[in-house]
Amino acid sequence: FASKLQGMQRRTFLASSLASSATAALGGASAPPASVKFGIDLFSLRQQGWDAFQFLDYCAKQKAQVVHFSEIRFLGSLDDEHMRKVRARAEQHGIELEIGMRSICPTSKAFDPSQGTAEEQLARVIRAASIAGSKLVRCFLGTSADRLGEVSLDQHISNCVKTLRAVRSRALDAGIKIAVENHAGDMQARELKMLIEEAGKDFVGACIDSGNPVWAIEDPHLTLEVLAPYVLTSHVRDSLLWNTEQGTAVKWTRMGEGNVNIADWVRKYRQLCPGRALSMEIIVTGPRIFSWRDPAFWDAYRKTPAWEFSRFLAYAEKGTAPPEDPKVPKELVAQREREDLEASIAYTRKLLAS
Repeated sequence: FASKLQGMQRRTFLASSLASSATAALGGASAPPASVKFGIDLFSLRQQGWDAFQFLDYCAKQKAQVVHFSEIRFLGSLDDEHMRKVRARAEQHGIELEIGMRSICPTSKAFDPSQGTAEEQLARVIRAASIAGSKLVRCFLGTSADRLGEVSLDQHISNCVKTLRAVRSRALDAGIKIAVENHAGDMQARELKMLIEEAGKDFVGACIDSGNPVWAIEDPHLTLEVLAPYVLTSHVRDSLLWNTEQGTAVKWTRMGEGNVNIADWVRKYRQLCPGRALSMEIIVTGPRIFSWRDPAFWDAYRKTPAWEFSRFLAYAEKGTAPPEDPKVPKELVAQREREDLEASIAYTRKLLAS
């Protein structure tokens, strides 16, 4: 498997170069704007304490076409009757549902074995998604912590592939595809591409996240170039990067407040992934430092080509540290979360209208 991944690095360079050319052509002034479905990932509203129906009512007020229940906790239950009620409320609002879960990798630090085997957990969510009318199930491998440890990332990827292949017939019978996310720095684009192709692109694709690449020292535009042919859905937010004495600081921001050219990313997505959901996953964070000046840092990224890292670094070299954000009082956290999301919705809608 590792040899296949190394071989993919050479092919990915060529493929991403071709994708870059195609993207430039699509982004030209003469290219007509393609259509995407505007969505909201409920992780944007994780502090609200709402039930599934309150989430749907709020998203309807925001005129969302898609509501992405990225985790089971936002649904409250996978019970058949509950899922039928959630579907009915979504249909009342004219909203399309996307259903998700967390890790499907049994060796990941993020996996919860108390809920059953990875195959059992994924099978339950496939059933729930089918009842809800979702065309996909979102899931992920793990986090950046899985890039180091006794189990190699290659082995984690292999274990995900085994889980996915084990539910292939269930997914195909239900007419559902599995959207694996590039999540919390777990995989770079070429690694997720390998996972999808090894599992079977007839039923596995990508839930592309525009914020998570910078947690894997990757340019979000490179991620899109590599994964565009596999994209089933998305999570979208902006990022701000700047260099420090240790390496590079990364801060997730509202849409339009970062420095990774998120406007151009959205335009590329609209052209390269027409008909897919463009879903806001707004997470505003303090800075996270990636200490790449320390040689030990590279133990997690031995296979990262220098040309890829240089694209990530280009943003940081142009960035400057912002003023420190004042701490939000606990009683105002939920309100600030909605403000961050609604400001990002306004920015993105204006962008899509241009």
